[in-house]
Amino acid sequence: MRIFVAAAALCAAFVPVHAMAASPFDGTWKQDIASAKMSQEPDAYVLTGGMFTCKSCVPSYTVKADGSDQPVSGNPYTDMVAVNASDAHNIVLTDKKNGKTTETLTFKVAPNGRTIDVDFKGTSENGASYSGTGGLKRVAKGPAGSGPISGSWMRTGLTNASDSIVTTTYKVDGEMLTMTDPTGDTYTAKMDETEAPVKGNPGITTVTVKKMGPRTILETDKRNGKIVETAKSTVSRDGKTMTVVHNDKLRHRVTTYTENKQ
Repeated sequence: MRIFVAAAALCAAFVPVHAMAASPFDGTWKQDIASAKMSQEPDAYVLTGGMFTCKSCVPSYTVKADGSDQPVSGNPYTDMVAVNASDAHNIVLTDKKNGKTTETLTFKVAPNGRTIDVDFKGTSENGASYSGTGGLKRVAKGPAGSGPISGSWMRTGLTNASDSIVTTTYKVDGEMLTMTDPTGDTYTAKMDETEAPVKGNPGITTVTVKKMGPRTILETDKRNGKIVETAKSTVSRDGKTMTVVHNDKLRHRVTTYTENKQ
């Protein structure tokens, strides 16, 4: 699921890659979460009749909201989800894969029902922990009689995030780019669009990197041959910042943000 980390503009699948020979991309970069500008499809949930539906998840699912583990399919990051809706204004989702908890999200719906704070924490495939807080703003009501989380919500961005999900290191050696991050994701790819394997991220199996100029590259991430996201990244002339345009192809969301060289 990784509602805030995998898919928003803001998780391992949300952290794109960048690099260029002559090393304007070389080094460690950290996302400025306050700089994010989002153009996206809304998140959509329905809580009614003891059932919870995540309409905007890829793939969408409907499960019992009684706190018990429920099977979900088609998601590379989770195979079970438990939704605890005993408090309608504080919904807790717990994702599991192969019997292990991978992520917990707590949706805190404001008393007026107009906003939601989402606290998330999890563990990557390689055992690295991460956490953060994001926000949602209501854009449409849910069905009559449904719970306060029901409806459509636009993301307002992250208010905090652990370094492990906003920090990435790149190394250029000739035409080869190596990417690593604290969650354990890594690859080495030739910057001529030659497909290369990705390790440590079950949601991305291969990557291509294309030079588009002296300070710009385009990364394309695929899962089993299907494009799941792209990232166009441009380093500033002074080499201190990088502008990233991240396109989540599965959720039809585009996020633009900057990264600062550390």
